[in-house]
Amino acid sequence: MKKHNFYAGPSILSEYTIKNTADAVLNFAGTGLSLMEISHRSKEFTAVIEEAQALVKELLEVPDGYSVLFLGGGASLQFCMVPYNLLNKKAAYLETGTWAVNAIKEARLFGEVDVVASSKDANFSYIPKGYTVPDDVDYFHFTSNNTIYGTEMRFDPDVKVPLVADMSSDIFSRPIDVSKYDVIYAGAQKNLAPAGVTIVIVKESALGHVERVIPTMLDYRTHVKKGSMFNTPPCLPIYAALQTLKYYKELGGIKEMERRDLEKAAILYDAIDSSKMFVGTAAHEDRSIMNVCFVMKEEYKELESAFIEFAGTKGIVGIKGHRSVGGFRASIYNAMPKSSVEVLIEAMKEFEKNH
Repeated sequence: MKKHNFYAGPSILSEYTIKNTADAVLNFAGTGLSLMEISHRSKEFTAVIEEAQALVKELLEVPDGYSVLFLGGGASLQFCMVPYNLLNKKAAYLETGTWAVNAIKEARLFGEVDVVASSKDANFSYIPKGYTVPDDVDYFHFTSNNTIYGTEMRFDPDVKVPLVADMSSDIFSRPIDVSKYDVIYAGAQKNLAPAGVTIVIVKESALGHVERVIPTMLDYRTHVKKGSMFNTPPCLPIYAALQTLKYYKELGGIKEMERRDLEKAAILYDAIDSSKMFVGTAAHEDRSIMNVCFVMKEEYKELESAFIEFAGTKGIVGIKGHRSVGGFRASIYNAMPKSSVEVLIEAMKEFEKNH
C-alpha cells in the first residue's frame, strides 16, 4: 500500500531526493565509495557543498554580503548562537509557540529580551498583531511557521531594526526579502533534507559587534571563513539538501513551490471548513500552509482515535496532532504531492459519511 506521509518532522522527502541520495550512499560521484564514508575535503564533496550554497542563493535571491552556512545542532542550537553573536544589550522577540518560547529562554542568557507580543493566552492559535518593536533593540526575532499550532507569518515584517527568523518549517515555500534579515535559520528536516544539518543565511556585516568573547564553534565568523568546513560537516544531509534544491529549481523555483503549497492547503482547509465533523484550530487569517491543524467537533470527540485508525487503513500516516493541541495535524510540506492531500480529504469524507 502506498504511504501518505503527513509527519511534521522528520517529514516527507521527494522521491527525487531519496533516490539520488540512496544512489550516492552506494556509490558517490563515481568514486566507488559511499557518501557516508567520503572525505568532506575531497573535491567531489567540496563541489556538493559549494553547489548547495550557490543554489540557496539563487532560489532565495540572496543579495551580496551574505553567507550560506550548513551547521550541526539543529535550529535549537541557533536559539543560542543568534544571541551569542548578535545580542549586545537587548533584543525583541515575538512569542507564537513552543519554539519561540525556547528561543526566548536562550536569548535571556545573553541580555535583555523584550517579548513584544504573545498569543499564549489562546494556546498560540493566532499570530499577534498591532505590536510595536522598539527602535533600540539589536534585532527582532520571530518564528515564521509554528508547526505545533498551525499558524504562519507569510511575510517579512516591516520594522526599523534587523530581523532574525526561524524558518525551519516553511523556508523555500515563499519568496523572501533576505535583505531585511541579519540571520535566517532553518532545521533541514521539514522542507530540505533529513535531520542533521541546519541552514543559516547570515549577513556578514552584522557579525563582530558584540562585546563578549564567543567560543570558536559558536561564532558565525568561524563558519563563514571556513565555508562550513571548520569541522566535519554532516555530509549525507547536505547532499540530500542539494538534491532537494535541484528539484525545486527543476520544478520552477520558489514561486512555483508557493503556488503548489497554496493549492494543497486551500483544498484541505476547504474540506475542513465544509465538514460537519472536523474544525480547524488556528485563526483563519493566520493559518499555516505547511501544518494544517484540526480537531473533531465536540459532539464527535470520542471518534478521534477511530479516525486515525481508519486513516491508517488508507495508508495515511503521521496525522495525530501534537499533545498540546490534540486532534490532527496534516503536514503538507513542499514534497507532499497534491494527490496525497486528496486521499486524506476522501478519507475524511468517507469517515464522516459512515458516522
